[in-house]
Parts: sequence; C-alpha cells; structure tokens
Amino acid sequence: MTTRKHNIQPSSRRDFIKLIGGLTLGFCLPGSRDATAAGATIADANAGVSAAFEPNAFVRIGADSKVTVIAKHLEMGQGVYTGLATLVAEELDADWDQVSVEGAPADAKHYNNLLWGPFQGTGGSTAIANSFDQLRNAGAIARAMLVSAAAGQWGVPAKDVSVSRGRLIHAATKRNASFGEFVVHAAELPIPTDISLKQAKDFIYIGKHVPRKDGKAKATGKAIFTQDIRLPGMLTGVVAHPPRFGSTVKGFDADAALQIPGVVDVVSIGNAVAVLGNDFWSAKKGRDALIIKWNDSNAFKLDSSEIMAQYNILARGPGAIARAEGDADTALRSAKKVIQAAFEFPYLAHAAMEPMNCVVRLGKGECEVWNGEQFQSGDQMALGQVLGISPEKIKLNMLFAGGSFGRRANPASDYILECARIAKAINGRAPVKLVWTREDDMRAGYYRPMFYHTIKAGLDAKGNLIAWKHRLVGQSIGTGTAMEAMMVKDGIDHTSVEGASNLPYQISNLTVDLHSPVIGVPVQWWRSVGSTHTAFSTETFIDELAVAAGKDAVAFRLALLTKHPRHVEVLKLAAAKAGWGKRLAPGAKGEKRGRGIAVHESFNSFVAQVVEVTVKADKSYKVDRVVCAVDCGIAVNPDIVRAQMEGGIGFAMSAAKYGAITLNDGVVDQSNFHDYRIVNISEMPKVEVHIVPSAKAPTGVGEPGVPPFAPALANAIAAATGKRLRKLPLVLV
Repeated sequence: MTTRKHNIQPSSRRDFIKLIGGLTLGFCLPGSRDATAAGATIADANAGVSAAFEPNAFVRIGADSKVTVIAKHLEMGQGVYTGLATLVAEELDADWDQVSVEGAPADAKHYNNLLWGPFQGTGGSTAIANSFDQLRNAGAIARAMLVSAAAGQWGVPAKDVSVSRGRLIHAATKRNASFGEFVVHAAELPIPTDISLKQAKDFIYIGKHVPRKDGKAKATGKAIFTQDIRLPGMLTGVVAHPPRFGSTVKGFDADAALQIPGVVDVVSIGNAVAVLGNDFWSAKKGRDALIIKWNDSNAFKLDSSEIMAQYNILARGPGAIARAEGDADTALRSAKKVIQAAFEFPYLAHAAMEPMNCVVRLGKGECEVWNGEQFQSGDQMALGQVLGISPEKIKLNMLFAGGSFGRRANPASDYILECARIAKAINGRAPVKLVWTREDDMRAGYYRPMFYHTIKAGLDAKGNLIAWKHRLVGQSIGTGTAMEAMMVKDGIDHTSVEGASNLPYQISNLTVDLHSPVIGVPVQWWRSVGSTHTAFSTETFIDELAVAAGKDAVAFRLALLTKHPRHVEVLKLAAAKAGWGKRLAPGAKGEKRGRGIAVHESFNSFVAQVVEVTVKADKSYKVDRVVCAVDCGIAVNPDIVRAQMEGGIGFAMSAAKYGAITLNDGVVDQSNFHDYRIVNISEMPKVEVHIVPSAKAPTGVGEPGVPPFAPALANAIAAATGKRLRKLPLVLV
C-alpha cells in the first residue's frame, strides 16, 4: 500500500497535541460509563478511568473494541456524524459496525472549527472541509499505536502487523486480535510523530457507500433530541413574545394564567413574559390566558412594501464598493445594447422541522445546557455574560437537531439566552425546558434578509458582454453583532455580496456596490446566505443577456468562464446529462414546457442545475425534472452528497415557489405552514445528481445545492413563456 508520510518533529508531546488541533487519545477500560444516554457528557464517559488515561478528543476505543468518534460538529440531518466517522474509520481500518459517534462537549481548545479560528461551531458548510485531515490523522494515530502495541506483545516488527476491518493481523504467525485486546498496552505508548495517511486509491470507506450512523436511531425513535430530555423537577417554559420587533412589556396580569392547572409560575424576562408549567400544554394554556400591555413606542411598524420602496430609493444612488474593475459607466455608454433589470427578494423563515428549544439547569456558579447546539463558543460567551459566570463553567451537551439551516447558529444566542433568563428568574430552583411553538418560530425568530438588486449590462455589436453594474440593497447580518469586525470590512458585509462580488464571468468593466440600511427586523444567515439572492439575480440576468445576444445560454456562459474550469466542468456535465439542446417532449393541450440552466459557486463548491418545467394554461407550473452536477472535491460520502443536493433542491423549491415572510404594520403575517408553505413530496420533481470525480480536498455540500435552483427554474419558465420573473417567490400572473 502506498502511503503519504506526515513527518512531524514537535519539541514535546504538548506541541504535537497543539499541532494536530488538540488531539489526545484515551483508551477506555471497563468501568467507564457509556455516554450514549440522554444528557451524558464526555466527562461522564471518562468517569472511573485511571488518571493515567487522558480525556479523549476524537477517538475512544474500549476494551470491547468499540470505537467512538467524538464529533465536534452538530448533526442536524446533514449527515456529518457519518462523514466524520468515515474519516476516522478509514485511517483506523476499523470495521464500520464497530464505530459509533457522540457529540463533543463545548471546548474550543480541542474542538474548534479549523476554518474559523479559535471558535467551535458548525456552519458555512465547513464541517468535513475543516475536519478532513484532522480526523484522518486521529484515526491514523490510533491505528499506529494499536499496531505498535500488538507488535510489542507479539515480539514482531510493527511493519509486519496489518489492520483490516477492526482486526490486528500478523500473517506470518497467523495471529489475529481485536483492538480491545491491546488498548491497555497502546495507552502506555508515546503518541507517534511520524504517521502515514492513505492515498485515494487505497480508500475503503471514503468515496464509497456506508450506512448512516444516525439512521437507525432516528428510524426507531431512539435518537435523543432536546424535546426528549427529562430532568428531575424540570419545568417547561413557553414565552409570550412582543407582536412587533422592538416592543417591550408595559405591564401584565398573570392571575388568569396562574389559575390554569399545571401552571407553576409567570416571570418577566425583559421584553417578554414566560409561563412555566409542569408540561407544555399547561404552559401554553397559561400563556394564552396572559393579559399583556405592550409598549410600542420604539417598535418597528413598517409594511414589507414600505421597506422595499425605501430600498428602491437607495438603489438610485451609489453604495459602498464591493468590487470594481475597469470603467463600467463608460463601457455602458459605448455599448450597442444596454439591458437593465430590478430584482426583489422577501424575508424568509428558516422553518426547521424542530422549532427552537433548549434545556437549562443552573447550579452554584455553573450552568448546563442540552440542545441541538450549533454555535458552542458564541453561546458559551453569551451565557457567561448573562449569568455572570465563567464560560468554562458552562457545559453544553450537543444533541441531535431537527434541522437548522443557520437558525440555531444565532449570533445573539437568542433562544438559548431566553431559556437561561427564565431559569435565572426563578433563581435556578428547577431545570427549565424552553419550547417554541411553530408560531413563535415564524413570528419571533430571525430571517433571511429582504433584498433589492439592480443590474445594468452592456453588449457590443457582436453580442459580447462588455459592462456589468450590480447594486444590492439589504440588511447586513454581521453589523451590530460580535462578529462585525470579522464580517464587515469597509462598509461591506461579505455575506451580502457573496456570489456577486466574486462573479466568475470574465467582464472587463464590472462594478458591484452595496447599501446596508439599518432596519428593525432581526436577520441572520439562511441556508447558502448571500448566494440565495445573488445567484438568482446574476444567473437569470446572464440568461437574459444570452437571449439578447442571440446566443445559446450554455455557450454564452462558457465563453465567459475560460478562467474557471470547475464552473465549466459542472456546467457541461449538467447540460449533457439533461440533454441540453434537445427538444422537450410537448405537454398536454394548453401547456408550455421549458428548460433552464444556472451555475454557481458557494462555500468553495461548484453546482450547476438544469430545470425542466411545465406551465399550465391557468399559469400554475410544475417542476418536472432537475439535473444537478456538483464538484465538491473528494466526495467523502457520495450518498450524503446526493442527499444534500436533493434536499437543497427541495428547500430551494419551497422558497422559489412559496417562500415569503411579509409584514403589515410591523407584524409578521405568517404563523404556520398553512400560510408559509413548503413543498410536499408530491410536488418534488425527478432529481438526478452527478458528482464530478475529484482528488481535491473536500468542500461543503450542505448549502451549495440551494442557489442554482431558483434561477434555473426562472430561466425555464422564461424559455416556456417568454416572460422574465424577477421577483421571488415566482408567480406567473
């Protein structure tokens, strides 16, 4: 087997631990407690282990040969537990069935996101990308220590000991043993400083099919989510939030609420009121019975249409420059043909199937939290400030989460602090489980920002694109948060313009600028962040320019992508697999059919999609087929890559067809899935996913499947009807 050597010469064991991102290895003996039970922690798991064994960072191997991978990233349905386990199992040469996964504690020293610096959290489609070498190293080191232990006990050279499917083998003497037989001896050995990682040709798990590690537990109901947590004496909290953003509590009458059987307490928590009960329904009934007077003097009271009108006015003047090349204004004046368009994007809810929830237990100078924890470092710091205790005294137990799409990684730690404030208000006399209803999630949450774009472009006499001027207006996600210094530079929030400021098309004269108005509606990242709107405006407008130039949409793009081979590859692959250029089968009488394409890079992955649509006589439409091509580097788990593309397409389709959070006098109109629709299974089209073979380092797949869908759909509708739709959601009128 050919291997890639990693020669490391640290000055000490401590330096080596730092170099590999905090990896320490512990081999658990019988007597250590299993950490799979609800609420158990890594510290619990290592209780009873001799002090000679250090706490484990990424790999724990028991005397029963069970391999436990400690996952520093949240499993919220995207398959990261399986991906991280794959990386360890590959280099450890473990049997897949002997590997299990548990969530890591909050400890940025050991579990930081390597792409974010000294900060632990999951997001930005970074989980596998930042863990690829780190977790493989963890597995390789564990393997090397087991091999050395076996070789020492057997009295044979280590080079003659092989590992296969969780067994240590010495072929010459026909010795064969499990991992568990050597954990004590392995733990006594020094951590090796010269390790080998496999080459791609030797992979047995990476790039292959393996069953998901969370699938069985979820299918059988054994998976532990926040709602499953039950602690002695625990109370359930339901919060009455202000009807308008910025409203505060003027006063409240809790008498009727306290008369509801099961209601235990009613407490004020700043700009909201919490009802505590022995169970959810009691607390909810208590909340319904509350009488609250709200102070709206500083409340946000605009309608969605009024916000958009303000954005329209801002778009008439120049904003902060995000990118400038050549002279777009001069080139536009000399263009043979000038085309311009405006695009409107509404606020969007995350609408994860598991609404926000959290369990908090306070102790003397301590706090313990159970939830689908996505932003460990930020939440620890925020909790420490509110509770007046050291962040290191705050223990976060990371459970499964039923989706997030960015919502649980809240820069303000909103719902987690809400739960902590409730527990603090009752002096920590009982653990508190906070439960948000769907209505809370829709009306008191955070949203994908509303945006308004204008684009003006010029073609020369030969139909070549010579000028591009793109202006964006929308709220900054980073401004006003602890991340502002990192996210906002020279007045530009990168998340507002990503996908626009790095437009891959070769255009000599290009300007992108941005207005970031301060609006009293809370916003944060939403699956694929800025690319949710920039991909739509750029890819539909490029399509429109191709038509104006009299050129094929794919050929027009390819001519502008000569410096971007990965864009080219996915574009060509999607087009070829979709039969681009071939006539679509006709629809029924009165129906029109069309095919559209879009390509976009986000989170260092490249995705192209072709959408086929049927537009009916009543102007409704049906998405018939989506062909998706993705280049995400090495596909660690191809099935999960496909699933994430398929899921991203379904998520994007919900937003493209139905998604809109609207405000009337500052009050959110939507409340549940009856008026904030998502696509159902009968609406899902046939989806084909084609993965570009690659030896490059893996990149994200959780979000990149979202951006190309809406523009490809709009382009398909335009191909069918000749009508350009520039406002989301896409409605033919």
